[in-house]
Amino acid sequence: MSCYLCDSEVQKEFPSEIAIHFPGRANLNVPHVFVFSSLLVCLGCGFTGFSIPQDDLRRLTEGSAAEPLLPTN
Repeated sequence: MSCYLCDSEVQKEFPSEIAIHFPGRANLNVPHVFVFSSLLVCLGCGFTGFSIPQDDLRRLTEGSAAEPLLPTN
């Protein structure tokens, strides 16, 4: 498979952990979702792609409508 942007064949897969935050001030207290996915990095231009596992995608979908969590004291 060649790079989507530059058509380079020089790509490498890297393990990663990504913290996805929900946008907006109303979501400042909503915990972010950690996604453990492999990144496919083009070593020619730096374009990077990844897919989100189904369980994490479900958490993102449900979390977008979640009420902000209040800190416990």
